[in-house]
Amino acid sequence: MSKLFIPFALPGIGEEEISEVIDSLRSGWVTTGPKAKRFEELFAEFLGDTEVHCVSVNSATSGLHLALEALGIGPGDEVIVPTHTFTATAEVVRYLGASPVFVDVDYQSFNMSVAAFKAAISSKTKAVMPVHFAGLSCEMEEIIAIAKEKNIRIVEDAAHALPTTSNNNLIGTLDTDATVFSFYANKTMTTGEGGMLVTRDKDIAVRAKQMRLHGISRDAFDRFTSNKPSWYYEVIAPGFKYNLTDIAASLGIHQLKKVEQFQNRREGIANYYNDHLKELPLTLPPMPLNGDVHSWHLYVIQLNKDLPLSRDRFIELMYESGIGCGVHYIPLHLHPYWRDTYKLTPEMFPVSQRIYEQSVSLPIYSKMTDEDMQRVVSTVAKILENA
Repeated sequence: MSKLFIPFALPGIGEEEISEVIDSLRSGWVTTGPKAKRFEELFAEFLGDTEVHCVSVNSATSGLHLALEALGIGPGDEVIVPTHTFTATAEVVRYLGASPVFVDVDYQSFNMSVAAFKAAISSKTKAVMPVHFAGLSCEMEEIIAIAKEKNIRIVEDAAHALPTTSNNNLIGTLDTDATVFSFYANKTMTTGEGGMLVTRDKDIAVRAKQMRLHGISRDAFDRFTSNKPSWYYEVIAPGFKYNLTDIAASLGIHQLKKVEQFQNRREGIANYYNDHLKELPLTLPPMPLNGDVHSWHLYVIQLNKDLPLSRDRFIELMYESGIGCGVHYIPLHLHPYWRDTYKLTPEMFPVSQRIYEQSVSLPIYSKMTDEDMQRVVSTVAKILENA
């Protein structure tokens, strides 16, 4: 590799974030404290909804688990999830002893098929978890209408979806029970590891706050900073260790200020890719409708099936040319645990299987330079022309 390697993803961290982290280290509050609380307040302000409660957590996986636990999901219950997602979406259902019910996705969006969701509903269905794949909103109006009619709770897996909109409403402000965002290193904004559970239901928020820290009735920050410090607390349930640290929140405070800037840059990269790849033997990613915002967490192309070059070899050649790529995702129905436990086969999920077999995720992140974009496009073109 004669040129510098272009990674699949790279966080956009500036001096503001670094200074805030240093300030936290010097302050003595390195675990959950004033900055985690401030981050939650700023996130609610960003969503522009005075009725939402924001609960910071150490990962989106934790947030999804807390949301389902707060809804009372347990053994004997079923939760409908798409097969075309990361394993976290389904594994949190198993944490609670409930069963995930896997459904196929729609080829026009790569998101959960509304028809498949409706067909999968049974008397045991207690919740549905739509995933806004790559940062493109699911068909939330239809999903919400079906779920309300059937008394099914809705937890949005919005790990990819900041700042995505659905019918011009920000994800996180829809009429659902809870929405969970991810701030992992490759997301639109990052806290290194971290997430945010958002809900309008005060009971869900209270339960999530208690359960994120061992089921203790009061956060350490609340106990040691009130006018009357109190050592006394009560354990009300066998909780978890899911709190976000002030060090991580320090990153989030400043990343959140830049999230629209980050999205704009990602959208610019996506548009450049669209313009320069459209004549090649591949299918471009699904696009948002009705003027909605796509976060462009991922940019997923599909290689034409009749190419003499395999998808896996294409990725190898990109890597040899100094460019990192990914595959999103290996569907859950192909993983040994989910496949064997629930007797899943590729034939049950033809759309997800088709997408998987031809998909490649190209690099897309806010720190990409124009030269980086041009190199990606020219390398893709060269590999396909020589296939």
